[in-house]
Amino acid sequence: MTSDSTIIPFRKPGDVEDPLTAILRDGARRLLAQAIEAEAEAFLTAMKGERLADGRDRVVRHGLGPVREIQTGIGPVAVQRVKLRDRGAEPPQNGPGR
Repeated sequence: MTSDSTIIPFRKPGDVEDPLTAILRDGARRLLAQAIEAEAEAFLTAMKGERLADGRDRVVRHGLGPVREIQTGIGPVAVQRVKLRDRGAEPPQNGPGR
């Protein structure tokens, strides 16, 4: 490309323009992570009274899901969800026709 060209390269969607955008994305990621964690904890607290016949909690934390991107006004933000497991749920049946 010569210096007298009027062609302007487009910015890639994932590129951070400036440090402020990077700070905003990091803040959005932390805020979303805290909201997801708070929602999971509130659900576990509400289900705390539910127990199995052997006395164990019926609903428990079961690790983290895959990292996914949520589209926000400042671009995509990567977050991870909390996985919860219902120990009292019936296992899926693999019968004919399924």
